[in-house]
Amino acid sequence: MFAPPALHEQPMMLWGAALGGPLVGWCLLGFGRTALYLGQHRVADGWDEARQDDLISQTRQGRRSQQILGVSLYTALRTPGSPPTGQLDALLDGNASLEAQPASQGELPLRHSRLPGDRKDPELALLRMLLQVLEDLRQTLEPLPDATPLALLLEVDSGLPDSTLQRLWRKAWSECGIRQSTVAVEGHGLAAVDQWLDQRINDQALLMVVAAQFAPEQAEGTAEAAVGLLFGNRLTQTTLAPIAYLHRPEQERTPTGADLLYAARQALDWVPLPAPSIEQVWRVGIDAQRRADLATVSADVPLPAKPKQGLCDLDDRLGHPGKASPWLAIAAATQTIERSAGAQFIFSGGDVAAGLWSTVLMPVSPLSKQV
Repeated sequence: MFAPPALHEQPMMLWGAALGGPLVGWCLLGFGRTALYLGQHRVADGWDEARQDDLISQTRQGRRSQQILGVSLYTALRTPGSPPTGQLDALLDGNASLEAQPASQGELPLRHSRLPGDRKDPELALLRMLLQVLEDLRQTLEPLPDATPLALLLEVDSGLPDSTLQRLWRKAWSECGIRQSTVAVEGHGLAAVDQWLDQRINDQALLMVVAAQFAPEQAEGTAEAAVGLLFGNRLTQTTLAPIAYLHRPEQERTPTGADLLYAARQALDWVPLPAPSIEQVWRVGIDAQRRADLATVSADVPLPAKPKQGLCDLDDRLGHPGKASPWLAIAAATQTIERSAGAQFIFSGGDVAAGLWSTVLMPVSPLSKQV
């Protein structure tokens, strides 16, 4: 431009200025676009990796399980002083104890199942029942040191006043001989187990559940039962040998067949376990209006759906156990696994207003038993 010759007399300078400038500009634009694309790609890859890590973490959390270390179960099918084997045989064979029972003077007989024993003093009968359950759990806790913490979930459904229930519980605990001390757990039912798996999986404490239904106010169609269960965390409890594993329970979000089907499949996925591997299905605490949904879900999954062919409906055998419903089924399924049975599946309710729960129990593998 500043040379003495005119620009049109310098073709190399002319074409260099005409082509070189745009070429350099396009190269700079291409480099910038490539750098922007690579940056966006790295950000996207980072999000994908974070999402994958979060998915793996959430899946591992969902697939947590608890050890079942001890079990105690008393229903109308178990006579005082007898071993639990006869009771379990009666349940699996289809024997029913739901029958008309004498009621108070002037009232019609009620159809329900009642725990055996003298009922002249209801408070004394309930105390004896609690002591039986705690004695069974005491034997399981015997090898553990006194300092072992216990988290207690107590669920008793009865026509007796709450103050009376609390007094009877304190008396039963003081007489049972369990050396470990307890701290109450918030929540109720399987929601407490679900919360425990989320928040206390690394806890040193064992979870003790004592649940019972005794002399309910509305006895028609109900079952009296007493259940004791002892759970341990797989990461921290190594002293006691587990009987079975309770995997994360899954609750339907709304009381519909579609949500129940989703919950059943999700409960199986938490194991993970294919549906044909289920040997026994238990149903308990389920309102009659949900029978159709259960039949549809059992066919779609599919799961055993016929009595004496892999299905045991505890409501038909015993009656509705109230708050003890899920724990009754877990106890019976655990005792079945003790007989070298395979995987167990549970549909449970207990609270009419709440959705049904789907739960899987797995036997302990031979390798875990050796360890």
